[in-house]
Amino acid sequence: MAWPGWSAPWLWVPGCGLLLLVLVLLASPRSCRARRTLRGLLMARSKRLLFRIGYSLYTRTWLGYLFYRQQLRRARNRYPKGHSRTQPRLFNGVKVLPIPVLSDNYSYLIIDTQARLAVVVDPSDPQAVQASIEKEGVDLVAILCTHKHWDHSGGNRDLSRRHQDCRVYGSPQDGIPYLTHPLCHQDVVSVGRLQIRALATPGHTQGHLVYLLDGEPYKGPSCLFSGDLLFLSGCGRTFEGTAETMLTSLDTVLGLGDDTLLWPGHEYAEENLGFAGVVEPENLARERKMQWVQRQRMERKSTCPSTLGEERSYNPFLRTHCLVLQEALGPGPGPTGDDSYSRAELLEKLRRLKDLHKSK
Repeated sequence: MAWPGWSAPWLWVPGCGLLLLVLVLLASPRSCRARRTLRGLLMARSKRLLFRIGYSLYTRTWLGYLFYRQQLRRARNRYPKGHSRTQPRLFNGVKVLPIPVLSDNYSYLIIDTQARLAVVVDPSDPQAVQASIEKEGVDLVAILCTHKHWDHSGGNRDLSRRHQDCRVYGSPQDGIPYLTHPLCHQDVVSVGRLQIRALATPGHTQGHLVYLLDGEPYKGPSCLFSGDLLFLSGCGRTFEGTAETMLTSLDTVLGLGDDTLLWPGHEYAEENLGFAGVVEPENLARERKMQWVQRQRMERKSTCPSTLGEERSYNPFLRTHCLVLQEALGPGPGPTGDDSYSRAELLEKLRRLKDLHKSK
């Protein structure tokens, strides 16, 4: 018979094991140290448990939407003209317009300038996106959503209602609000001259997608709209996957060309490059990029885009194959420290170090 609140007998095993661990620690001759150890373990587990509860509430209940609406109101009051000054990139008949939204997000309006048709990536703030649509004088025909989080999908409802023929694309695995056209890995969305390929990149969320605008039709560079997978000198948190999952997703974009322009979902460049300097202080490419980024941010200018070629030279999360990075992170995970890290272990250690660096 199970204890009250324990739905199945198999729960006794971890419960009794945890109780035994508590008793052993408390009975230890070094009981003060044992209590501190126990408190640390319980606090770590409590933080993880509280995070999982909060994350579930944010992604699966109306509380997440209310939190997003509060973020939206605060950001509109604090940054009435957007958190950063952005510059569009104009290619041969194609225009990419970054739209600063919330406190550090970016949405992107991709325009076929001849057909006057537009696609928007991750419309967090429908008001800001609609203002750009009207200013450009284009018709919005598609929303491309990288993932379900409200700071990337919050404008789907208002924009799809306002633009009757607008389709909402995204992964069916991700619970994207107002999704009308599910996409799978390698599916292509065609709008005028725009050929945009969806690439499955799970890890941040189970159904996370990135979108690759093919540069061949307009004889320009391809553009990667990376959502929360990849940032300038950083990568997203692994909320719904493992380090191995995230590594596979990062390798997916590593296979793209060096001249591919990276358009990330957030303005994190200065913070990320600061951490990269802790890991690889002698990386000259990082130092040069940091100096440029600091000049940009002093004038509140956007740091988007970078290129994948640049990212390979200084982004530690794309350099897990580099011996110099492994040596910089110290002894391996084995009992003697002689073992080398696997790339997934290296990625996980980088993520933990990044969190510690951010908390200081």
